[in-house]
Amino acid sequence: MNRIDQLFQTHKDHVLSIYFCAGTPTLEGTAEVIRTLERKGVQMIEIGIPFSDPMADGPVIQHAATQALRNGMTLRRLFGQLEQIRTDVRIPLVLMGYLNPIMQYGFENFCRQCQACGIDGVIIPDLPYKDYLESYRPIAQQYGIHVIMLITPETSEERIRQIDAHTDGFIYMVSSAAVTGAQKEFNAQKQAYFQRIKQMQLRNPRMIGFGISNKSTYESAAAYASGCIIGSKFVTLLEEEKNAEKAIDKLLEMLKNEG
Repeated sequence: MNRIDQLFQTHKDHVLSIYFCAGTPTLEGTAEVIRTLERKGVQMIEIGIPFSDPMADGPVIQHAATQALRNGMTLRRLFGQLEQIRTDVRIPLVLMGYLNPIMQYGFENFCRQCQACGIDGVIIPDLPYKDYLESYRPIAQQYGIHVIMLITPETSEERIRQIDAHTDGFIYMVSSAAVTGAQKEFNAQKQAYFQRIKQMQLRNPRMIGFGISNKSTYESAAAYASGCIIGSKFVTLLEEEKNAEKAIDKLLEMLKNEG
């Protein structure tokens, strides 16, 4: 069974997933960041594939991607770094990246390498749903890779139900129709969106991301979904600390204590 499915079978709420960009803060440190996050109790990790034009990302992750590219990170190099990751890492690993570098690598080759490294799912924010259904889904399924689709407050109920019926793993609920970045709180409008999706009683678990950075936003999101995805705040702490253990310790403390 796919590790993402195993995770949600045993954890129904408060699943914590952390995003970071491969190749930061150092080119060769990707595997060590993963191992540190697992050791600290993170339950799923999203590994960002750096790209020169990350259109869904705010300045923090854009900066991290730029630094990773300057450090020399490539998709081929990332797969090389992940070759032995399953000798000791047990939690689900998801690659998150844009279509352009994946297409240049070749989608089937990409899925084959994901399978070889033990990657459980991929998130491709700019992959059109229709293209996914017609061309990408059969290949991903052949290699046992879940393709995770995103929904936003503007996504129609019809499209959400289509995504729920034809994807696996979880649904990535983007908290707002904006780029990534930390927020202090989620207003009533965002919480109404969370509640509306919860009431749809979808087949797939839901993870809320974009903007979660403190106790308030974490608890607001966790009340309406299976868990939360934290990216920009951890990326900022990782950049400041240059040390994954110190960065995740600080983040976990922020999620427990206000201010």
